[in-house]
Amino acid sequence: MKPKVAPKESSKKTKEKKAEASVPLPDDYSPRLKELFRGTVLPAMMKEFGFKNPMQVPRMERIVLNVGMGEAVQNAKLLESAALELEQITGQKPVLTRAKKAIAGFKLREGIPIGVKVTLRGARMHEFMDRLIAVALPRIRDFRGISPKAFDGRGNYTLGLKEQLTFPEIKYDDIASIHGMDITFVTSAKRNDEAKALLAHLGMPFRAS
Repeated sequence: MKPKVAPKESSKKTKEKKAEASVPLPDDYSPRLKELFRGTVLPAMMKEFGFKNPMQVPRMERIVLNVGMGEAVQNAKLLESAALELEQITGQKPVLTRAKKAIAGFKLREGIPIGVKVTLRGARMHEFMDRLIAVALPRIRDFRGISPKAFDGRGNYTLGLKEQLTFPEIKYDDIASIHGMDITFVTSAKRNDEAKALLAHLGMPFRAS
């Protein structure tokens, strides 16, 4: 009998795994937010929502940063620059996002690269979130907190940033163009109030609605 051969992974999954295989964090690194969750957030959430089992408490699953570059159809260097910046911000190599359909009016062909994204998990996710809250967001001019209304009803929250210069890793003289990005926080929560409470306990600065 011939031995079973494991099915080959799709090229998309393979690319995503390669992208995630960036410079690793130190083995002894323990993210501050992870420790905060275990020691403070988890018991607070159990009390707030009446959870009987710690495993019922919503957790962070991943953070997805996405940069759309429609201008890249005419200038591929913009996409290369955005990819480099996203890697500087996250410490992880991004993957390309491609057009799902053709739009003749925009000279857009199906499958053409139109953006870059990074999916963060584990220690790198917590480390990025900590830097975003403590360093990047306070750099926004006249910052008064983030909107509490950008939840999707399924435990996810999306934050839109107008420019990559919010992050101190990006220098104005080195960028090809100013662009924004969407940052989506994916949690295991089933309701908006649970997801908001989790993010707020971790330090997300929601403004009063």
